[in-house]
Amino acid sequence: MQYIYIEEDIIDHPQAKSIIQRFEKSTLVPIKHYGEVFNRKNQNFRLQKNQPAIILANKNNELVLPAPPGYGIGGKHNYYFSHMLNCLYDCRYCFLQGMYRSANYVIFVNFDDFKKSIIDTAAKHPGEETWFYSGYDCDSLAYEPVTAFAENFLPLFDQHTNAWMELRTKSTQIRSLLEYDALSNIVVAYSFTPDEISQEHEKGVPSVDKRIEAMLKLQDKGWKLGLRFDPMIYHPDYQQQYSDLFQKIFSKIDKNAIHSVSLGAFRIPKAFYNNVAQLHPDNALFSHNMENTQGMMSYPLDIENAMLDYCRQQLLDIVPESIFFSCTPPGKEDL
Repeated sequence: MQYIYIEEDIIDHPQAKSIIQRFEKSTLVPIKHYGEVFNRKNQNFRLQKNQPAIILANKNNELVLPAPPGYGIGGKHNYYFSHMLNCLYDCRYCFLQGMYRSANYVIFVNFDDFKKSIIDTAAKHPGEETWFYSGYDCDSLAYEPVTAFAENFLPLFDQHTNAWMELRTKSTQIRSLLEYDALSNIVVAYSFTPDEISQEHEKGVPSVDKRIEAMLKLQDKGWKLGLRFDPMIYHPDYQQQYSDLFQKIFSKIDKNAIHSVSLGAFRIPKAFYNNVAQLHPDNALFSHNMENTQGMMSYPLDIENAMLDYCRQQLLDIVPESIFFSCTPPGKEDL
């Protein structure tokens, strides 16, 4: 049985009605505020992940926030916004399961308020590229058939050309993009790990091949593409695995269609890491020795540097340095 919790104040909101209509057999449960369901104590994230509920809510403040340090692709002004909390997929390394008590999906339906906040934020930097990242607390496109997020926001960025948006995703839900003329200020950025790692640690995620197929369709329509190898996940044979991944991607994707490539090491706040490790005590990902550096858990520095150096060189043999970005984990910049 699909449960949909909905804040009483938005029961008549058009976006909420549209979502509810997609789940005709769902049980609708009115609530005062999404936090009373999403933030309550003693929830079992793993059990909820098997059949997550939907929570429809109104986001009242902090709609657009400054992006965290190291999160970006060269822009001077970087922000993020979250039309949704939690992800359709179940990646074992994802920090969201360590940050949230609940695996339920929160969908904020007040898109017009988000749009106004984006317009106001971009207006603070007239004539300058202002970046907005939509895939920080969720996958930008995975729930597109339900939320119609991209479909609703593409016209906004079509009208405000100094505002740039990155749609970060692992999804093949790209119909709304294929039906819209490619925009020069939108980057559809695909996240990848090697095949074997993806199959082991990325439950529900389309295969590497399926993601490449989606990128090819977007490429043919003229969309700018991004490649995100972040986080890098350690494997004893990581050199061969990542080399094979890069070869597979660039043997099919035109380098000229690539707007940016980013590379980043695995890192997660210690409190989140502890929560994730408790959820997956037998997972090999958390059996490897991790180091705590200023509150961030990551691989030992020698392993991290070896992985970054190897993959950076592999990528720079393929793409120009001008489109390559290294995402430095907070706390390791000066080590």
